[in-house]
Amino acid sequence: MSNSNRSRLRSLGLASALRETFREGYHRQDLFKDLMAGVTVGIIAIPLAMALAIASGVRPEYGLYTAIIAGFLIALTGGSRYSISGPTAAFVVILFPVTQNFGLAGLLVATLMAGFILVALAFARLGRLIEYIPESVTLGFTSGIAIVIAVLQIKDFFGLELTRIPDSFVQRFGDLIQALPGLDWATASVALITLLTLIFWPRLRLPIPGHLPALLIGSGLAWLLMQQGMVIDTIGTRFSYTLPDGTQGSGIPPFLPSLSWPWNQPGPDGVPLEWSWSLIQALLPAAFSIAMLGAIESLLCAVVLDGMSGRRHHANGELLGQGIGNLAAPFFGGFTSTAAIARSATNYKAGARSPISAMIHALVVLAGLLVLAPILSWLPMASMAALLVMVAWNMSEAPKVVALLKRAPLGDVLVLLTCLFLTVLFDMVLAISAGIVMASLLFMRDLAGMTRFTDISTQRKHVPQVLPPGWAVLKLSGPLFFAAAERVFDELAETLEGKSGVVLYMDAVPLLDAGGLHGFERFAQECEAQGVKLITADLQFQPLRAMARAGVKPTEHCQFTPTLEEALQRVQTL
Repeated sequence: MSNSNRSRLRSLGLASALRETFREGYHRQDLFKDLMAGVTVGIIAIPLAMALAIASGVRPEYGLYTAIIAGFLIALTGGSRYSISGPTAAFVVILFPVTQNFGLAGLLVATLMAGFILVALAFARLGRLIEYIPESVTLGFTSGIAIVIAVLQIKDFFGLELTRIPDSFVQRFGDLIQALPGLDWATASVALITLLTLIFWPRLRLPIPGHLPALLIGSGLAWLLMQQGMVIDTIGTRFSYTLPDGTQGSGIPPFLPSLSWPWNQPGPDGVPLEWSWSLIQALLPAAFSIAMLGAIESLLCAVVLDGMSGRRHHANGELLGQGIGNLAAPFFGGFTSTAAIARSATNYKAGARSPISAMIHALVVLAGLLVLAPILSWLPMASMAALLVMVAWNMSEAPKVVALLKRAPLGDVLVLLTCLFLTVLFDMVLAISAGIVMASLLFMRDLAGMTRFTDISTQRKHVPQVLPPGWAVLKLSGPLFFAAAERVFDELAETLEGKSGVVLYMDAVPLLDAGGLHGFERFAQECEAQGVKLITADLQFQPLRAMARAGVKPTEHCQFTPTLEEALQRVQTL
């Protein structure tokens, strides 16, 4: 690894991606390309931000606030050149229960707490966090999240009458299935046409993203059906706001978010939250989940963009930017934000050159809020549900899941399925924790299986001369750690019968931990008890240092030599 890559992984700098851009040189043509990319992604982000806010249990304008505030600040202060940050589908499974139980205020406070955790992760230099998450775990929990999101859209997709969606997935799914006979065909038609447009539009290979025509076609069909007297739920019919003069408006308010304390926003009963230790305890698990998922998503997005662009991101700088964005957004009504892989990939493919494109994207969303609010109120809820179903499908990465199920070892398949089902049925944090533990245990099992010994006494390549009677040279290979040491040394002990001496050739042992050290000492004691001399040859640096720190010293029955050749010479004299 080059020094520059090491620096990117370990260093922590504010606005590292933007500063790197200007160091390399930024010109008028770069600004033009950033402008085009930012406008393209901003158009995509407006309906997505609104849909994800609704899916998270809050009003649609809060999704726009998130894309504006967090999207701008993360691009300004982060470490990934092409990432676009804002509301993402991955958080819905965490945010929706928080909103139901603690209201908007609880959601914003949890986001604020997550921001502090992300900043702490950045200062702890944990930007390499994504390297320790196996692909089977990532695919498992993202596929599980996709299933939960898709199920949450059934109500609006089919126009079902449900007063409240249960927290439990099983109960929620059961209630939706029971309500299916009462589906509204007009609403379902709008949703289906929108979804089909999203699916087939890319085949036309036009430069216009499919989100915009899909929503226009869905809205047009909804308008025609409403002219025939049918009822189609829209953003304007479902949401309303109060103007400063006390009059009511429908849809989203066409003005800038105001600065206010997050905890002064409406709680679950419509009144502000009161700070207490019990509130912090209640929100901390959600805040930790938000922070960890935000770190994983943003770093994973940065890695994907590195593969597309051939550049390298500043991992800790990106965590710092994500933390700053999530710290600031709640003061303006913005909730949890992280890098969105699909929007970021679109940004790069649209010609982006720097984080300025992401800042322009945030300004486009701001312009949409101020100028297009009356038009956005006509968007059908069914079309928004169809949009999120498509987002869920893309997020699931079904082709990768199928490929892993077909080709990967059984252990990886079990990890993926465990993460998927735990995410759907219980909790994403539980799923990730269980998946990482399972993957670690399976890895240790496989690694322990690689540790073995071989009798090389008659292999003239290693032992050129004939050994004295009763002597053997046993070559140890693989790491001697707690999962392997007891088995290997027990097997070695079984070979001692009838021997007068043993040479342990350990040049292929790279690691010796406390468990391995204990096993070695026990084996040495067994050799002494049976009157078998033990010579240990060619210890690598780490095992030698471990033995020195543990105070292991040569004795009459247990000796050490730096090479196998010296051990064989000593055998001839014993």
